[in-house]
Order: sequence, then C-alpha cells, then structure tokens
Amino acid sequence: MTPKDRAQVFCDRFGLRMPILQAPMASASPPALAAAVANAGGLGGLGALMSSPAVIADWARTFRASSNGAFQVNLWVPDPPPVRDAAHEAAVRERLAPLAGREVPDPGPGPFTQDFAAQFQAILDAGPAIASTIMGLFEPAMVQALKARNIAWFATVTNLADARAAEAAGADAIIAQGSEAGGHRGAFDHADAERQLTGLFALLPIIADAVDVPVIATGGIMDGRGIAAALVLGASAVQLGTAYLRTPEAGLHKAYADAIPHGETVLTRAFSGRLARGLKNQVTDAFLDLAPAPYPVQRALMVPVRAAAEAAGDASRMQAWAGQGAAMAVAEPAATLTGRLWAEASALLA
Repeated sequence: MTPKDRAQVFCDRFGLRMPILQAPMASASPPALAAAVANAGGLGGLGALMSSPAVIADWARTFRASSNGAFQVNLWVPDPPPVRDAAHEAAVRERLAPLAGREVPDPGPGPFTQDFAAQFQAILDAGPAIASTIMGLFEPAMVQALKARNIAWFATVTNLADARAAEAAGADAIIAQGSEAGGHRGAFDHADAERQLTGLFALLPIIADAVDVPVIATGGIMDGRGIAAALVLGASAVQLGTAYLRTPEAGLHKAYADAIPHGETVLTRAFSGRLARGLKNQVTDAFLDLAPAPYPVQRALMVPVRAAAEAAGDASRMQAWAGQGAAMAVAEPAATLTGRLWAEASALLA
C-alpha cells in the first residue's frame, strides 16, 4: 500500500477528505478554527482540558452550526493529586510577582482542574466522531462506553511502550507525539517527561512498525514536505497545532501570534508545572534556577501573570505555546492553509 493509499483508507474510515487533523489545543481551539479545518476536508478539534461540561456542549453546538464535518474532543487523563509545599509555593509566588506587577495570591486548596468524569460524560452526550486522550489512557469502562456510542478513541503517546499499551487498551488510532511538538508533552508519568524526548521522525516509524492501528504523526510538521515525509514513514495522517496558531480563526492575542515566527522555543515547566514547549521569554527564564510548583498548582499561580501580560499585549510574559517549526508559521486563513498543505504533500507523493 502506498502512503497516499494508506492515508485514503484512514480518511474513508473517519469521514475526511484529507488526512490533516487540527490539534486540539486547550488554549487555541475555538469552534471557528475547527469548523474551517473540517470544511476544508480535515478534522477539527477541541482541547477540553479547561472546559466544563456546559462549555463542551456549547462548543459542539457552535461547531455543528458552521460545519457538517467531523471533530475530536481531547481530554487530559488526570495526574495523581499534587504534593503541596507551602514554603516552595511562597517562593514561586515571590518569583512571579514582578511579572504580574502585583502580589500573587495563594491559590487556595483547589481543585484546579475540571471533573474528569463529568467531562467524559459531556463527550458522550456531544457525540463527536472521535474522543482523544493525552497524558494517559481511558479506563476500560470508558472505552466500552465510547464504542457503544460509535465514538473512536485516539490515544496520544510519546514512546513505544505507551503506544503498545494504548493499542492493547482498545485505541482506534495512535497519535505519535515527537519532541518538536508545541504545548504539553504527552508523557503518561509526568516525572518521565524529560526522558521522553524522541524526535518525531525517529519515533514515528518505530511505532508504525509495532502497532496494527493507524498512526497519526504530530510535532514540528508545518508544510507539505513534513506531511509527505510523515506519510512515507508510516503515518496514516498528521496532526498540526503550531501551523494553525497564526490563522485568524485561532483567535490568539496579536502579540502572541506575531511573536511565533520570531521566537526560540524551549521545554519548560514554568507555565503549568507540566513539561511543555513554548516561546522562550521572561517566564521561562524566571524558572531556570527555581523549580515551578507541581501541575496544576503552577498553572493556578500563573493566572495573574497571564492576565497582566494579555492586558499589556506583552508576549514576553505570555503563556505562548509553540513547536520547533514555529518559524514557518504563516498568517493565512485556516481553510486555505489546510488545502494548500495537502496539495503540496500530494504533489510530493504523486
């Protein structure tokens, strides 16, 4: 089977016209972006990490008012409760205060995340074509519930062992996340994230050769060359995040969008406590000699810094996720970008 044939099988199975998925980015996946990608023939997506069940339901209704296409909803599998350290959190708050322009308050006892079971039920009720996971796997009862609703499950992994575990657990496709990817690393155990940094084009063929379900490549893919290369290396589709961040539909703050092609990306825990890739700035530099608080406490502590940075239009203090291909990001409508990238890849694969 040729790479294009394999991609066509994937598209036929999941109702797509081209094997391009919009990454379900928790901070940049409004319905308008997902609908534009879906209407172009790809797969839209919602990153539902911070979304309540009501928000998930409203997002799905808004998407369906603009598109008859398919979409995925992505959930984070919860980490164990963080171990709190009041003295360390006080030091983190002191470090963040100059960036916030004011004292950073104690975030309180939490919880700092949405109720995972309620979010999952909201996905069942919304009925997307696909539910996807990052940071772990759905429990067996959840997998059974998805299959009963004819909702496919895509599992994000960063290594071969997790890919095999996902396939054994019933995943319908594996999303192989290379170390180039913007945003959070998908390591199942957050403590292992720094050790799971294999580049996509090394990771992808290893996983593709080892599993029988389709593999979706993500991390650093920004143009038709990257798409074609991923398909040649065994992927059935690609998932793009940073490539869509400068589209008008993404709705990013202008300062953030303008900084993307000019910044250096680094891996950091400074923004959330979980390892992630974003633009190097004052926040990432502030934690070079001080460990952030654990996830999700660090994210809660960052609230006043994010608010101050956005109010000032100051990308040097923003939570600015971006992958290693950020320099190639273009300001172009999402539908135009999607069609152009697949045309470029198709020409190379012809």
